[in-house]
Amino acid sequence: MHGRAHDEVLLTALECAGRIGISVRTLRLYEQHGLISPRRTSKQWRLYGGSELARLNEILALKTLGLSLRDIAKLLKERPTDLAQTLTLQRDALTEARSRATRGLRVIDALQAKIGAGTAPSVDDLIHLARETKMNEPSHETAAWRRYEQMRPRTEVAIDPRLLDDYAAAYETEDGTLSIVSRQGDTLFYRIVGQSDIEIFPESNSEFFMKVLPVQLKFRRDADGQVVGLIHHQNGFEDSAERTALEPVLAIENDVQQRIRDQKPMVKSEAILRRLIDQLSRGEPDLDGMAPALAALVTEQKEGIQKEMEDAGNLKTLSFKGVSEGLDIYDVQFAKAKMEWGFALTHRGKVSHLYLRPSL
Repeated sequence: MHGRAHDEVLLTALECAGRIGISVRTLRLYEQHGLISPRRTSKQWRLYGGSELARLNEILALKTLGLSLRDIAKLLKERPTDLAQTLTLQRDALTEARSRATRGLRVIDALQAKIGAGTAPSVDDLIHLARETKMNEPSHETAAWRRYEQMRPRTEVAIDPRLLDDYAAAYETEDGTLSIVSRQGDTLFYRIVGQSDIEIFPESNSEFFMKVLPVQLKFRRDADGQVVGLIHHQNGFEDSAERTALEPVLAIENDVQQRIRDQKPMVKSEAILRRLIDQLSRGEPDLDGMAPALAALVTEQKEGIQKEMEDAGNLKTLSFKGVSEGLDIYDVQFAKAKMEWGFALTHRGKVSHLYLRPSL
């Protein structure tokens, strides 16, 4: 049966379940957990329209990541459906699954060729096969899930201002990315060394978020209650940083700021960029030479970057443009395209930031 309300097509529970590919019992279960509230007719028949179907897509997307109905209910409580974000979650999850499948098929093809040539697989071959082809149960530890969680709306809460001094400090990740949390009045600001301060807002006594970017920070305390580090959540990645002495970090930041004032590139800057371009063109990025968060992003986007590089053609010339937010910026001329590239290094020499885009 179809009903209409404001020119909207409404489905009965049986029609809705049949078209989506779930059971009516499952719809009832979602309703019992408070995940969905279908409209009712005067005879109390349940009806499902566009808003209910959008919510069902959101629920099903989260279920594929291994979340329980209880977890989903907590996540979606008093939160309107965001179809755009749901589509992003679904795309990320499918892209991640496709990447895993592609890697697994490559390992299988290589091993089949080896066996076909009469060579027995080594122990390392078999370990690699198991690692790349294992089909784990869905897990909310995937990058797709973390991105979704990081992008959800946050609610600012009031906390004791005395806590803010605990967090004002310098922090360093294992790869050498430096950040500074500073207090100005009753407000905390966060910056990566060389970049601008961004205000962060509390959502609990130890968790803060940005309003201008989908970034969250969670401060860690030791057994004695002392703040010893933070976890930076962004782009589906979580990076842990340890508290460190402020003065050396400020000295490094001063050097970066001086480069910005002088518009002076890093030592061997052009050679580093040429190496990055060559690696990405070949589809063989040096992931060990990158900060973990960047390495994860490059791995995820490697095929797309390589295709973009193939379309651009051979590298012709590099032209240094300047320094912005600690990144060395270049105009890069290829045979068939002109691009702008920017990159930065940690003080330990790891590539921490990298972008490429068509030049205007």
